[in-house]
Amino acid sequence: MQPVSMQQDNLLLNLYIQPKSSRDQIVGIHGEELKIAITAPPVDGKANAHLTKFLSKAFKVPKGDIRILKGELGRHKQVEVISPRVIPEQIAVLLDGTSS
Repeated sequence: MQPVSMQQDNLLLNLYIQPKSSRDQIVGIHGEELKIAITAPPVDGKANAHLTKFLSKAFKVPKGDIRILKGELGRHKQVEVISPRVIPEQIAVLLDGTSS
């Protein structure tokens, strides 16, 4: 399993989420997943909504273009970003590493 991969024009992210963090950030590799820290608590879907908002800003796409495919209720998630306009540098480095 790759932490990040491209599927046609879409980006597939295998994520490990750390809720209730001091700030929103892409932390880096955590096992075979990409760790993302978010400030929202894991209560009533707030963490998922916050994660969607954070990723939509990071990739410069509408919130509707971020889809949680697996792990709606857990820390381990698979997320699809539809046609990202921008790839953050930390993720671009991972994508370059997988293509070789």
